[in-house]
Amino acid sequence: MQDTRRTDLKLLEGGVLKEAEETIKADHVGNNPETDSDSATALQLFLDRIPINNSIPGIKNSPVVELKTGDTVKDAIEFLYTKNAFGAPIVDVLDPEIPLTRFPDRYIGFLDFATLVLWSLQNASKETGKGNFMSLLEKNPEIGNTKVGELAKSFLWNPFFPVRLEDTLFHVLLLISKHRIQVVPVVEQSNLKVTGFVTQNAVIQLLLQSDGLTWFDSIAEKPLSEFRFENESVSFVYGDESIADALHVLFKSQTGAVAVINRQTRMLIGSVRNGDVYLLMENDKIFRDRKVVTVEEFIRIETSDRDPDPTIERDMGALLSAGVLQLRNKYRPRMDSPVTNKKTDTLKEAMKNVARTKSDFCFQVDDSQHLLGILTPQEESPFGLSECRFWFQFWHCFYLLDCAQLEMF
Repeated sequence: MQDTRRTDLKLLEGGVLKEAEETIKADHVGNNPETDSDSATALQLFLDRIPINNSIPGIKNSPVVELKTGDTVKDAIEFLYTKNAFGAPIVDVLDPEIPLTRFPDRYIGFLDFATLVLWSLQNASKETGKGNFMSLLEKNPEIGNTKVGELAKSFLWNPFFPVRLEDTLFHVLLLISKHRIQVVPVVEQSNLKVTGFVTQNAVIQLLLQSDGLTWFDSIAEKPLSEFRFENESVSFVYGDESIADALHVLFKSQTGAVAVINRQTRMLIGSVRNGDVYLLMENDKIFRDRKVVTVEEFIRIETSDRDPDPTIERDMGALLSAGVLQLRNKYRPRMDSPVTNKKTDTLKEAMKNVARTKSDFCFQVDDSQHLLGILTPQEESPFGLSECRFWFQFWHCFYLLDCAQLEMF
């Protein structure tokens, strides 16, 4: 099985990518020098010739679960937790007698487990004492019995922008970038049902197959310091603050990750991510003590399903992150081992770092491990446009204007 998977990846590298490269070269023959030197346009054309079905064969490696608009928040959380699913598309079922024959009628959004849990904690007015998270929902029925469909009013849904297997990698990049989504659903043409997802990490690993191509390297081998990014504050908490404080910031920031800073040294010591929220249901003691236990204690918690070395190259490669999203992801880096890069690192090095560690983001730090910024899904789609702030369609960098801003909090 391992040899077969490696063979598939080798065929991908030498087949689909090679064919796309030769096509682009042919298209550029005879063009003027200015066009020939436009690496952004060349890379865009290159990616627009790579179909999903030939480049990410692991999309259908697991069944996909669905939520319905009539499900309660309590049932949705319990369902996703039981199914070990990071999130699920939402099916609009208003009348069971009406067949769902048209694609736009079936799915109306995507909702993830962490958002449900964080929203519940944010709005619950009664505590459970010695109970667990589910008992919190029972004690706050106005939260637990809220319908999934009603959450649209709170803008908690992620938009549902699917692709089909015949769509190209460039189409996926546009969606991830423009709509700030972490996963892109893939629908089957025959039955219009979601069969899998393309994740950011899978796309990065596929992009790295272009390593060595002129139009890729001319961009990717530049240091991060040469790219223009918007300046925004990075969401963070101090290590001596409580878990509850970190979860509150995580919910409010909606960036998917909150940096953890040592108050004395101002050094980055870890992060709390959406993917760590499931621990509140996994460990009742953590949930009950979330207002007392510090974030620094929390990020050092060992979990039984953790991969001892998230940087080991695995035979599944990009296929690992292309199928159903797992809630308990043993390949995710430890909370106290944040993925970092420096301004002197190249864009390619940052991409390889994220791909190798199976992470969704990376922090930018200086030589003293002081936080400078975070690379997260970007809000706009600059790649291939006239304003080329390259981050290959889906990265956005938020920088602190001055590290001294940490003193303000």
